[in-house]
Amino acid sequence: MAIDEATTGFLAQLAESGMPPIHEMEPTQARGLTAMLKDMFGAGPEVARSELIQIPAEGRTIAAHLLVPAGEIRGMIVYYHGGGWVIGAIDEFETLARQLATRTGCAVALVDYRLAPEHPYPAAVEDAWDALVWFDRTMPELLGGRVPLVAAGDSAGGNLAAIVSQRARTNGPNISQQILVYPVTDCDLSKDSYTNPENQLLLSRDTMIWFWDHYAPESMRKNPDVSPAHAADLSGLPPAVVLTAEHDVLHDEGVAYAEALAQAGVPVAHREFAGQMHGFFTMVNLLPGSENAIDFVVAEIDKHLCAVV
Repeated sequence: MAIDEATTGFLAQLAESGMPPIHEMEPTQARGLTAMLKDMFGAGPEVARSELIQIPAEGRTIAAHLLVPAGEIRGMIVYYHGGGWVIGAIDEFETLARQLATRTGCAVALVDYRLAPEHPYPAAVEDAWDALVWFDRTMPELLGGRVPLVAAGDSAGGNLAAIVSQRARTNGPNISQQILVYPVTDCDLSKDSYTNPENQLLLSRDTMIWFWDHYAPESMRKNPDVSPAHAADLSGLPPAVVLTAEHDVLHDEGVAYAEALAQAGVPVAHREFAGQMHGFFTMVNLLPGSENAIDFVVAEIDKHLCAVV
């Protein structure tokens, strides 16, 4: 299926701006692109509590934004944003987080992990893990009691959510569900979805090469803490929701990871969104496909929470 009309129009608008592709920018310049997109998303629904937090960690603090909806709190979603471990900031994902919070009844914590190339691997993974452990430990104080813990993220954030879910299997905390939105799970840039000319859109193969080169040397990329698909054993992991986009260089590895989880006995809800490109999920109030994808994720979280509570 061809890219949908709204996405085509959005890409045409970007092309008319004269902005170069991400892989031709310096990281600081590329970060300006995602900051610009933030203004297109709107403010998002009101929540009962919005709190900026500084999480204490060894030799550093990790910034986070906690959004707590009104009413009974059903769960806590620790969300890692996308951006190839190089770009993205938590304020750019606030509209999405507010929608997830109000629609699921869950508190949502956006984690501002350190970015490459200033902080290459393993900085992002360390921050993702330390933040998860801290939110689990302080959950009763923050929310008035314990609720199911959900690890979630898109793209590079989906990579981090998958990695902390693997770590937690043996080291705790108890993750109830993992939400992986077109996640980076492998480092194989020769997959068909990477080389398909129709997929060279907002995220292209060249851009993923740029991200990888800033984040981790080739010698480290098959480490499961970098590419979670290379884990020797996927059994015993939390139930997974996996979302993939048809026109995405990451499509094949997302599908493969969903299939590998299912083969390992992990309950998996996977849906591919036809006519969509990488990045569409977080383009709230901008691309209609985003609303459909959020509907899917919200429904899967609701179904899971109804089953476990």
